Amino acid sequence: MPRRSDGEGSKGSAAHSEPVAPARRAGRGLDRRGGGRLIPAFTLFSMPVQAYAGKECVCQLRKGICDSSCVRDMLETPLYIACLRLSGRPCLVVGGGKVGLEKVEGLLICGGEVTLVAPQAVPELAAYAREGSIRWERREFLDSDLDGKFMAVAATGATEVNISVYEGAERRTMLCNVVDVPPLCNFILPAIVRSGPLAIAISTAGASPALAKRLKREIAQAYGEPYAQLAVILNEARGWAKATLPTYQDRKEFFEGIVNGKPDPVELIKAGRKDEVATLIEAAKETHAAAAR
Repeated sequence: MPRRSDGEGSKGSAAHSEPVAPARRAGRGLDRRGGGRLIPAFTLFSMPVQAYAGKECVCQLRKGICDSSCVRDMLETPLYIACLRLSGRPCLVVGGGKVGLEKVEGLLICGGEVTLVAPQAVPELAAYAREGSIRWERREFLDSDLDGKFMAVAATGATEVNISVYEGAERRTMLCNVVDVPPLCNFILPAIVRSGPLAIAISTAGASPALAKRLKREIAQAYGEPYAQLAVILNEARGWAKATLPTYQDRKEFFEGIVNGKPDPVELIKAGRKDEVATLIEAAKETHAAAAR
């Protein structure tokens, strides 16, 4: 079963995530436009944006020569937070190392149909391919690998490969995340606390993955299984509420009265008194049904 991935709070660096061939000179044999040609998986350096200062700009700002302003402006860019339904959607992961494994497992947990592109892969990814959980293309990245995909994640230490994935995704107006390189992402992956149906996302807009990890740890301790159990219990009452209470405001008051009422349903669950939560809900049903008549 796939482990649950952290997103922003992930361990490790994409710069060393994939076993690759010995280093070659950057740019040799490279077709930056893609066009179906192979993109060599060069072993270069970790690619924080500072490495581009004074060089050709490769981020969304398209400034010609990089001045690293994409990093300076990152915290001023509001992010639209959303939860995606990936079930049955084709997703691409480029890079077969430990970070690639983490991203693949996160997509599998959410029902994504994953294609992995990497000349080599860690044993866990190879096992997923053997059992049919993912499709593994054992070769270098091709621009055409992006065709028909809903989302792409690049988890390699090869700068030019990561840039090629990003630029190809941008041409197709598709979702793209290059691990540890926010300027080459049109979405970022927050740290996630999951318990049953409960999912809490934590993001520092890429400013500090270490802080996101700490927040994830503390939130997991504060909001865990009792909250997830309450979410399941309340979901069971949604059908009744929709069928009985005629307006959104009526349903809002019904559920908020339970969640914020006395006694506290979370504390009852923590004390092992789930039957009393059911009693609270039944009492609330009678009160709100009478008011709706």
